[in-house]
Amino acid sequence: MKFIKVMPLLLLGFFVLVSSAYGETINQSMEGSMDIQITHPDEAIVGRIASISVLIKNNGWEDKQDISFIFTSQDNSMIPILDNNITIKKLSQGSSFGGSIDFKISSDVNPGIHFLNVKYSQVLVSNNKEPQEPSVYDIAIPIVVKNEPSVIIHTITPDAIFTNAEFPFIVEIISKDIEISNVNVEIIPPRDIQFRGETLHSFSNIQKNSPIIINSRIISPIEEVNTEYKMPFNIIVRYTDDVGEEKIESQAISVILRPRTFMELTTDGGIWIGDFFIAPYVSIGTIIGIPAGAIISLLIRKSQKSTKKRLKKRKE
Repeated sequence: MKFIKVMPLLLLGFFVLVSSAYGETINQSMEGSMDIQITHPDEAIVGRIASISVLIKNNGWEDKQDISFIFTSQDNSMIPILDNNITIKKLSQGSSFGGSIDFKISSDVNPGIHFLNVKYSQVLVSNNKEPQEPSVYDIAIPIVVKNEPSVIIHTITPDAIFTNAEFPFIVEIISKDIEISNVNVEIIPPRDIQFRGETLHSFSNIQKNSPIIINSRIISPIEEVNTEYKMPFNIIVRYTDDVGEEKIESQAISVILRPRTFMELTTDGGIWIGDFFIAPYVSIGTIIGIPAGAIISLLIRKSQKSTKKRLKKRKE
């Protein structure tokens, strides 16, 4: 009778959650120091191909034979392109083997987490002479299935701005799942805002998980405001996906325009003190002198007003 060795369910559940739920590689040591590594995507797209690769090494001193990986999807969400198994006739001490297998994500699968089950089997050759009963291990690979690839727009800008000043406006485009081509990025600011730089950018392609960063600066209105209000910006990304379809992603953000206070620090190291602007390259003496001069000037004006009021009262 064949001896079947199956991992306890609790141990398997713990391994899946800790090692592979958010990663892309499963590492395990089997009987006889057989180390296996299964690399898989965390996410897959409906109708696309997902590739699973396997690397196995015999670190023990005894040979192993009749080694196999059998992949199955219980809900048929992942369909093998050719075979659903990888087999190795024999691995001697210190030898290794690598292989891969492709699956197509079914077009009628529901988005969410789906499991690709792997049944691993091996035969240990005791003292390199006598084959033992097969040892069998079960491994579950979780893969998140999505309807569409993710193209993410991330905008970095101050939460609030004030008048008559410049501020950074950074747009980052990331394609998480696929390479995209014919990419056009349009930044649409409100009428009151001027842009230092281009508002339309083009890229021939953006590689998977390789962000493209657009650095611009916005110039706020010159006229002072008495109350704060929101200023809307729109970012529109047009591109062609990996199957030739034209897609559009967009993002709308709001930046608060508020009144300027007596002293303001700009993002590039400049300082506004009242109506005076001190550039970042101005000396420390000037930076200290202007606020001191402004404060003394205010005190002198206040003293003059108090003196005039006292003289006026005496005359009356």
